[in-house]
Amino acid sequence: MKSLGAYLLLGLAAAVYCVPVSKVTVQDEGFAKGYLKRFFNLTEEKDPSSRKGADRMSKKLSEMQKFFGLRITGTLDDDTLEVMKKPRCGVADEKIALYSTFGDGLKWNKNPVTYRIVNYTPDLSQAEVDDSIRRALEVWAKVTPLTFTKLTSGTADIMISFARQSHGDNYPFDGPDGTLAHAFAPSPDIGGDAHFDDDETFTFRSSTGYVLFLVAAHEFGHSLGLSHSEDRSALMYPLYSYKDPNTFVLPQDDVRGIQSLYGSNPSGDTTIATTGTSPSGDTTITTTGSSPTSTGSSPSGYTTTTTTQAPTIPDVCSSPVEFDAVTTLKGEMFFFKDSYLWHSSSQSSTPQKSLISSFWPNAPTSVDAAYENPGTGNVLLFKGSKVWAFSGTQPVPGYPKSLSEFGLPSFMMKIDAAFHKSGKTYLFWGGYFYLTYDESRRAVESFSWVSETFSGMNNKVAAATEKEGYAHIYSGPYMYMYDLGSGTLLRVLKSTYLLGCN
Repeated sequence: MKSLGAYLLLGLAAAVYCVPVSKVTVQDEGFAKGYLKRFFNLTEEKDPSSRKGADRMSKKLSEMQKFFGLRITGTLDDDTLEVMKKPRCGVADEKIALYSTFGDGLKWNKNPVTYRIVNYTPDLSQAEVDDSIRRALEVWAKVTPLTFTKLTSGTADIMISFARQSHGDNYPFDGPDGTLAHAFAPSPDIGGDAHFDDDETFTFRSSTGYVLFLVAAHEFGHSLGLSHSEDRSALMYPLYSYKDPNTFVLPQDDVRGIQSLYGSNPSGDTTIATTGTSPSGDTTITTTGSSPTSTGSSPSGYTTTTTTQAPTIPDVCSSPVEFDAVTTLKGEMFFFKDSYLWHSSSQSSTPQKSLISSFWPNAPTSVDAAYENPGTGNVLLFKGSKVWAFSGTQPVPGYPKSLSEFGLPSFMMKIDAAFHKSGKTYLFWGGYFYLTYDESRRAVESFSWVSETFSGMNNKVAAATEKEGYAHIYSGPYMYMYDLGSGTLLRVLKSTYLLGCN
């Protein structure tokens, strides 16, 4: 048997929702402790009833709740137990991260990379398995310089097999559902190999069962050097979810991850990979690129061909975003990034997007901060050393004003974030400071470090808003939800959580 050594093993798990339990039992507590030991490095005290042991358990529960975007209570509640009982992979979740790699140079330093399908599942025809595996590799070939060559005999870099239960690698499968597959990081011997649990029902396209293309594409991410991502929209998120294989596009988090290892496709990422047969009879997967062109006649009569690049509006739901500002307006949420804004609407299940200038023609083209004052009904937008005010979409007379005219101290030349609650405006500046301000009296009430009021917020604040009595502080691609009364951190979520991205 091949020695596993320090190889890293990952399994793709099915997102099977359990029925919420009505009461946490002794058995549940034991299960939770085992879960935290395995996935969050919980170490047990010799005396399990000791206070130190209870504190350590609470800390690890908080870490787990933070990772999965649950309400951070530090106690074993029904929602936490439900997530724990979902079948999942065997990798620890000790940190919040977007795309990540195995590190230590675990990538292929050769091209092409070879693969071989050792055996086939009875769930699909051989042609369907071959096509599923080919398209799963194309997902990665389209965005990198990598090519893949299929071998029909001998040892390939990526050996692909279907097996049940114990299958010779010390990581037995567990029967239907649970772990669907696992793969090894790039390295000699078993490194790169991908194993699929033949107790599962694999399908070609149907959402009944598990689509082999989707499972394989995830596993090949591991075979190429990616570990898991906490981005729920990413292919490398550890839980299985169905997506239409005919319209599947690799999410940006995965693109950034794989290109951090191998770089981008030098020919462009615009066309689907094609297959060809090499002189040896092996199949090689390659990619080709193209760009949009238009043809016309010049004044001299010569025919000219020009390449055009249509302007694009960024898709904030496809990858994590660091917003410039967030505010409410008459019950809707508005999110600002560069010259664009997105807003949630009760009439639409998807975020509506537009240029800031098309919504507020007299506004700056981009903003640093924004907030709604329910007392006046106005929305205030900050840019540089000025502030604009709007009633709906109409400019308020007397604006824009300088920050000093607005009533702020002369040393404040720029506002980073703002929100309003109960007649009090919270204005953040310098990344780590904030003040409270009474707009009606044009008076500053207090100054403070952000971390003194909002526990654990040690990062630079980029945006902020208030919703239903909670403060939502944005830093990087995350939103931190706080109890405004106590300053207690309740949840950490993706920055697009309140935007309604599906």
